[in-house]
This record gives sequence, C-alpha cells and structure tokens, in this order.
Amino acid sequence: MTFDRSAFVGAFALAALTATSATGQEATINVAAAYPASFAVLGQTPARMSDLLDKASGGALELKVFEPGALVPVLETFDAVASGAVDAGFTAGTFWAGKDIAFNMYSSIPFGPSTEEYLAWMMYGGGMELQDELYAGHGLKSVLCGVVTPEAGGWFNREIQTAADFDGLKMRIAGMGAQVLERVGVSPQLMAPGDIYAGLDRGVIDATEFSTPAADLSAGFNEVAKYYYFPGWHQQAAFAQLLVNLELWNGLTDGQRTLIELACNDAITRTLAEGEAIQAPALAELQDKGAEIKTFPDVVIEALAAEWETVSADLAASNENFAKAWESYATFRETYSIWRDVGYIR
Repeated sequence: MTFDRSAFVGAFALAALTATSATGQEATINVAAAYPASFAVLGQTPARMSDLLDKASGGALELKVFEPGALVPVLETFDAVASGAVDAGFTAGTFWAGKDIAFNMYSSIPFGPSTEEYLAWMMYGGGMELQDELYAGHGLKSVLCGVVTPEAGGWFNREIQTAADFDGLKMRIAGMGAQVLERVGVSPQLMAPGDIYAGLDRGVIDATEFSTPAADLSAGFNEVAKYYYFPGWHQQAAFAQLLVNLELWNGLTDGQRTLIELACNDAITRTLAEGEAIQAPALAELQDKGAEIKTFPDVVIEALAAEWETVSADLAASNENFAKAWESYATFRETYSIWRDVGYIR
C-alpha cells in the first residue's frame, strides 16, 4: 500500500525535515502510537520515554506522543514515517509483514527464544545489523524500545482440543503465527490493537491473540470471549520499536540519538520487569471476572510446531531477507544451546 501524503500536507507535512532546530540542538519528534495509553505496559511506554527524554535533555529533546489514529491509522504508520509525513511511530515489526515477512524476525518468532536469548541475538549475534539493513532500504530506522514477555495463546469462544478445532475460525493474529494457523484452517485477520474488542464483540472475528494477561485485561477481552488459552507458542518474546524516519534520524546530533537509544534501553528494562511483575495478579483478576484459563493440549502444540517447521522452511526458500535473518538466528541458537542447556534449571 502506498501512503497518501496529501492527507498530511499542513501541520504534519515534512515534519521529519523540520524537527531539528537550526542549531541542531533541539528537536521535537511527533510519535504515532500503535497502543492506546490505557493498555498496560506498552501503552504507557511512550509517555514514560517522553518524560525521561525531557528531563535528560533539559527540555531540548521532546517526544510528542499521539494516540492511535490521531496522526495516521495504525497499520499505515510504516508508510507515513517512511515518507516523512509523520516523524516516528511506537509500533512493532509484526505489523509490517505485508511489506516483507522478514520484519517479523526482529519482532517475534513462533516457538522462539526467551527474551534474554532473543536480546542476545539481536544485540550481540548480528540481528541488529540485519534489522538496520532491512529498514534502511525503506527509509526507516528501527530502535528496539520495549519487550513483551510470553503472550497468551489467544481468546476463543470454543474449546481447542485438537488442531482441527481451529478450522474455520476468523482470528486476529499478527506475525508469522498467522501463517501457521492458516495451515490448520484459520482465516487470519490483522487488526490494530484498538480495534480488536469491537471486532470480537460484533462477530467480525471469532478469536484473537493480542498480548500478555495484563494487556488483555486492560483491553477487556474477557467481556467478549470465554476461553483464555496458553502458552503463547506464537510469541514467547517480542520487541516493540521506535520506528523513525531515517532522514530525521540521521539529522539528529550524536547526543540526541544516544539519548533516544538510552531511553529505549530503559524502556526494555522497565517493560521486562513490569511485564513479569503484573501478569499473575492480572490472571487472577481475569479468572475472578469469569475467564476460563486453559492450556493447549500437547497434541495441539505438537501439530502447530510441525506446521511451523514447514512455514519457516518455505519462507527461507522464498525470501532472501528472511533467509539471511533465519540463518543468523538459527546459527546463534545452536551455539547458544550449549549455555541454555547447562546454565538454567529446567
């Protein structure tokens, strides 16, 4: 989809080129958020970053955060930021699979690594360099800017006892897990976070995955779906991103870029710690409100894992960018397994 810049001529047109002052020492960056501020953890992260950057820069570096849809529809953020019509977005790479499926490799991977292993690959195993190369080809810079600890497997209004029970469902699911479920009969639907509740309530979709128990609680999915399944096989760990227009990013001073990276590193620490701390109370509250907590039977997980092997092999064979990321990731995981197997109590 080509973004229509004409809709933004005026206040936001070419914002990326005017964000930095003539002295190069002050900048205001408009950020289109993908997650409503009312959503736990990720919804609150951009405002926390804005406050941190304001204090750290003495007011010289400002993030102006806008609610989803205020600047641009969530799923159009990629094109809006790439074109320069919007400075930046607080989003996730899973939204951009329609541009290149390889973007998912830097956001979440089915049956993938823990958060610490994922961060290790990204920061010290070559993942970040490959991500930079991929985004730069679209005029973008992606800064890792938050993590999501294991997600739920999804909300359903019927029990899932075998893989056949997925057949015929219209399900909101982002990322490569959508391709896995498509192979067992699901019709995947990509929706912006703020649209999912209405989609379930109106029957536009039959089921959804979204995030962690705390985020799902804040979204109110327990009001429109009965069964809450675990584990989140499709997303054991995931990254949020600050997606910045590359021309704007390169026009910032070294100090400004460093402050943004430090604020994003702080966001990673906070989202990891808070994300782990609040899930148990959220699960208890969801149960009190009537949600039935379920675990996918082993036969379901085994079937989905087998489908993922086929999907990942097909993607590596058909997409050069995915193949490069997959080779790097698989090599790192194989090496890391020596430490994973002996270093952690299981």
